[in-house]
Amino acid sequence: MEGSTDQETVRAWLRCYRCWSQNLEVQVHYEGIHRIDPSTGERAEVVDEMQEAVVQCLDCMHDQPHLGFHNGRVEPVEDRWERMVAGTPWVASCTVTVDADDVETCSGPEAGDALSYAAFGDHGTREFFTHVRFHKHDDDQIVVHLLVELYARSSEEATDVLEVAARGNLAITSLAEESRPPASSADDVH
Repeated sequence: MEGSTDQETVRAWLRCYRCWSQNLEVQVHYEGIHRIDPSTGERAEVVDEMQEAVVQCLDCMHDQPHLGFHNGRVEPVEDRWERMVAGTPWVASCTVTVDADDVETCSGPEAGDALSYAAFGDHGTREFFTHVRFHKHDDDQIVVHLLVELYARSSEEATDVLEVAARGNLAITSLAEESRPPASSADDVH
């Protein structure tokens, strides 16, 4: 009985938060520096290593920021998975005022990502769908005007998530609940 409960819990989070597909893959990037044993030619000691992994849905091609890869297994990110899987999409129109020094670039092809990162950090480049509408310089500050799509179970939770993620002064001018995209089926073709 316990096994079936654990299996049901796994099914709740082991899916794409956008289309609910379970057709996922993990892309693991590994970098390591290892000392070599001169007598055997085998790895003797790990000097430094870094592993980065991204879980992606193969049906809708979205990254899955509610899932991580640890010890050879995909696991839920505890502070996100329930909100992203059980929640619905919310769209916020907002501004975030940040120090100009925190913006890597505000022109060219990388400007949108740089302004989103300055406004919301990793959330703005991985967890939220951000669209920078425009920005304006105000002395040593930059006011970034964005449309942000995020997943939450209520307007209060959506507001809290934006407030926690904001890396500057946040002003939300509107917040509206959207309908969840339809669940994918085995017949869907990307």
